[in-house]
Order: sequence, then structure tokens, then C-alpha cells
Amino acid sequence: MNKYILCLFTLVAFSSLGAQTSTKDLDLETSLIEPQRIIKISDSHYFIDFGKAFFGNVEITSNESQNDSLIIHLGEKLDGEFHIDRDPGKNIRYRSSKLNTLVPNQAITPEIQAYKRNTTGAAIMLPEDIGAIIPFRYCEIENLKVPIESIEIKQKALHFKFNDDASAFSSSDPIMDSIWELCKHTIKATSFTGYYVDGDRERIPYEADAYINQLSHYSVDNEYSMARRTNAYFIDNPTWPTEWLLHTVLMFHADYMYTGDIEPLKQNYENLKLKTLMDLERADGLISSKSPNLTKDLMSKLGFKKANDKLKDIIDWPPAQKDTGWKLATPEGERDGYEIVDVNTAVNAFYYYNLKLMTEIATVLNKTEDAEFYKKKAKLVKATINSKLFDAEKGYYIDGEGSTHSALHANMLPLAFDLVPEEHVATVAEFVKSRGMACSVYGAQYLLEGLYKNNEAEYASSLISNTEGDRNWWNMIQVGSTMTLEAWDVKYKPNADWNHAWGGTAPLNAITRYMWGGIKPKMAGFKVADINPQLAGLTFTSIKVPTKQGFILAEYKQESNQNDVYTVTIPENMTAEFTLPKNFKKVSLDNKKVKGKSLFLTLESGTHHINIAY
Repeated sequence: MNKYILCLFTLVAFSSLGAQTSTKDLDLETSLIEPQRIIKISDSHYFIDFGKAFFGNVEITSNESQNDSLIIHLGEKLDGEFHIDRDPGKNIRYRSSKLNTLVPNQAITPEIQAYKRNTTGAAIMLPEDIGAIIPFRYCEIENLKVPIESIEIKQKALHFKFNDDASAFSSSDPIMDSIWELCKHTIKATSFTGYYVDGDRERIPYEADAYINQLSHYSVDNEYSMARRTNAYFIDNPTWPTEWLLHTVLMFHADYMYTGDIEPLKQNYENLKLKTLMDLERADGLISSKSPNLTKDLMSKLGFKKANDKLKDIIDWPPAQKDTGWKLATPEGERDGYEIVDVNTAVNAFYYYNLKLMTEIATVLNKTEDAEFYKKKAKLVKATINSKLFDAEKGYYIDGEGSTHSALHANMLPLAFDLVPEEHVATVAEFVKSRGMACSVYGAQYLLEGLYKNNEAEYASSLISNTEGDRNWWNMIQVGSTMTLEAWDVKYKPNADWNHAWGGTAPLNAITRYMWGGIKPKMAGFKVADINPQLAGLTFTSIKVPTKQGFILAEYKQESNQNDVYTVTIPENMTAEFTLPKNFKKVSLDNKKVKGKSLFLTLESGTHHINIAY
């Protein structure tokens, strides 16, 4: 059984210039985790499996003394059944250390050599009394002279406070269940700095990584301070990709929708306006990172501190092999051959979505003129994208102005951001489906969103549960990781790590927010929840979703091809709008026939039984 010892630490965060700023009360915890297996390899050599990887160290307590030194090996990856890989790859972690003695009844933690890159510069730093930590699942002990029964060895895991019981998911698809658990554990295990960082390679917050992490965290726990701390960090510490900057408004909007708190919007409104990159707009509404308006003065206002800082469109990562020099499994990298032109579709899709959300934010803050201003701009940008960046003959979008190429990204982003006119949704969706998983784990977030939002639930769910090939989440489990990888496989990104919560956890929030009823706030603070089931292919499933108001519980069972049964529990101080399928014949709510043909049911607080006949 895990033992939780609450520890409040003061951490030191480094800005992009490396200047120290103190933060307090990050609500970090240390969990002491018992081994799942201890295997004797020889008389003095033991292999220990803790079941899942966490960031931390081991703690050893002995009943007997040993004056001779022990060698401790910690790692994420195996080389053989009971042997930790001593050379696992560039950023897959392994460390060995020496314990000189064992002192009876004294808990000892070996010293681990830190990695320079993630403990200097812009990395989020841990306090000195924590010491160096690494992500690991396995431990080997060599030269243990006392009986193994005389020692207690535990995984000393560092993580943000986390309510394991705040969420749950199960279904008739065991693959999907395994992937959901993989993603949930990743959210907990990667929280060890109190910020949403990009993984162990750098330990730096990046906006796109953090946004996906935020959505997935909100799907499994109703604790919002870590997201809010990370959001505040980005105000003064932006990163270089154009689209990453364009995630800032998305993060603050998500915080408001889940918490109902308008204070962060008030405090950062002027900065959020800047980070829409509206200053780069030309007369027809489209923006470009190549705009002459992107001056050093504007870069400084955006939060960049170096004179040579520049924005660069990223589309996806890694780019083509010719651009990186890396030996990649596919020469095109993760961009699906995207042709990056000065005015491109991906960047402008994000820009449109920023304007759409800023309309909502300005409305909430009672800035009526601003709201109307953003609404008009959003309308113009949408019209321009659809007139200049849409190929009417093909029925889908090109990569940008002057391009003749159409990549997955140029089409899945318009789908995800509600840019596609209704008459073109079918052809854009078909093109998206024809490309398969031609994007990274980051791009998969928007691929899944675009599909679920446009009646392609069956295909979207098949991507989550796919076990063929290696461009899927199942491969992450198969290679031996218990956290999501930075890439589909190391061969697609040679410096990838095994502990990235960015798009790697996209299935977690997609299942909650889109597949299982689209359980997400319809009104800020979850005063009204939106439940729109898209459970294609599942015969039963249940879910527990945390909200600020409490927990939403939902169960589904397919009693026959003509009958679906839902049981939904709504917490106090909340109502929910439950969307019915368009092809239903009869509906009963709490054993009472629902009259009329409305596609919505209003569920008040309490438990409700919904029977849908086809």
C-alpha cells in the first residue's frame, strides 16, 4: 500500500534568462511505494519492480548493518527480463549510485547524479534538499550482504497532490482502458515540479505541452492551482513557436471554464490581447510570423527577453529529416509534408480560435466594445481562410497561401476549431481520415478533437484503441513504458523521452470531453455540464469525472441494437444538458416517457436513468 507523506516545498523557477524567482506552497507530496516484485538474481544481487515509473529515488531501511558498499541501479527500461538497460537511449533514464554502508534502522536515499540540461538554465528547479531525481520503475541492488528480508526498499515518488479516487473509467474495450490508465498515471507522475513541464529532458514549460497537460489534468482531478501557476509563468516566459504562443489564450480560457474565476482573465487581459498576435494581421485578417510588424519592441512586449528572439512556425515536431539532420523513421517527420509558407493555414486556424475565445473573454469581463471587435475580426478571418486557403475543387484546405500541398494539419485544425463550413465538413473529414496518424502525439490532440466534434467518433475511437503498427498509444505500453512517450516511438524522434504528458495524454481528455458524453463545462465553473455521448463501438462503459462542484458519474449499457441505457449522477449546484442521438424513436427519463422530439434533456442534481430506443 502507498503511504503518503505531505511535504510543502519551496521551489525555484528559472525564467528564460535563468533568473531565480521563488514560489511557495506547491502542494507536492512524497509517496512511498512498495515493490510489486523482488527477484533474486544471485546471492547478493536483486531486481526490484515497483510496477510504474515515477520521478524520485529509492529509500532503503535495514534491520542490520553492512559495512561494505552496495551498488544501486535505477532505470525506466529493461534489457532482458530482470536486467535494467544500462544504455537505454539518449533521454530514457538510467543512473547507478553507491551506498557506502547500511546503518540499522536508518532510512537512506542514495545520491543520484543530476542531468545538467534539466537542472540548469531555463529548467524548473527542485530545492536542494530534494536532491537529484529521475523517472524510474526498476531497481537493482548489487553486493547486498544482509538478507533481503532485513531491508525495506521503497520507491520515493515526488508528485503534485493528487486524488487518485477523483476519476475512473472502464469499458468493453480493454485496450482503451489500458491507455486511459497509462495517461492518468502520466498526469500524476509528471507533476513533480509543480508546473506542467515538457518531460525530463528539459523540465521546461511549453505552452502547447502545458495546454494538453491541463485538459488531461482537469479530466482526472479537480485541483486547478498547478495549471494556474503554469499559466502565470507563460505571461513572462513565452516560448519560440508561433502556435505555442497562440495556446496562451486557450489555457486561460480553459481555466475560467473549469473554475469560473475571472480574476486571471482580468489581471492578464492586456497580455492575452497581445498573445493573440493580432498585431501581425494584414488587411484581409490573416497573420504571419514573417510580418514586418513583428518588431523587437513587440517581441519584448510579448515577454521575450533576448534581442535575437524570433517566432517560428512549428506546425508539428519533429519536422522533416532534411530540416533536423536526425535519422528519422520517416523522412517527412511529423508534419505530413506540410509546406510552410509565410501565411499558413495552421497558424491562422489558431489565430481564428484565439479571436473566438477572446470574444467570450471580453464578454465575461463586460468589455462590450472589445467583444464586438473580436467577433467581427473572427468572422473576417474565418471568411478569408475559407476563401483563400480552401481548395474548392478538392474539397479541403491547402497548407497556406500559394501552396498546392494539403497536409493533415491544415485540415484537422480547421475541423477542431469550427472553421469548416457545414457543406464542406464531409470532404475535409474524409481527407483527414485518409491521412491516418500522420502527426505527432501533440497533433493527435487536435486530430481527435476535430473528428469527435464532426461526427467521426467511430474513427476517432479506433485511433485511440489501435494496436497495429507503432504510431499509436498501445505501442507506448508495448515498449515497456508506464508513462506516455514524447513521440510514437524513439525512432520517430531520436531524443524522445519516456515521460511526456503533452499529446501523449490526448486520449485521456478526448475520452472525457468528447467520447464519453463530451463531459465538459457548458457554463463557467461547471454550473452547467455538457454531456453528448459518442460511444461508438462500446457495449458498456462507466466514467467518473471531477468538477469544481463535485463528481459526475455516468454509466452506459447497450441492452440491444435498439436500446441504450444511461445512468447519470449530477452533483449539487449543477445541471447538465444531455444530448440525444438524432435517430432515436423513444426516450424515457427516470421511467417517464419524454414527449416531443427535442434532442436535449435537462438533468438536475441527482441520479437519472435514461432509456433510448431506436
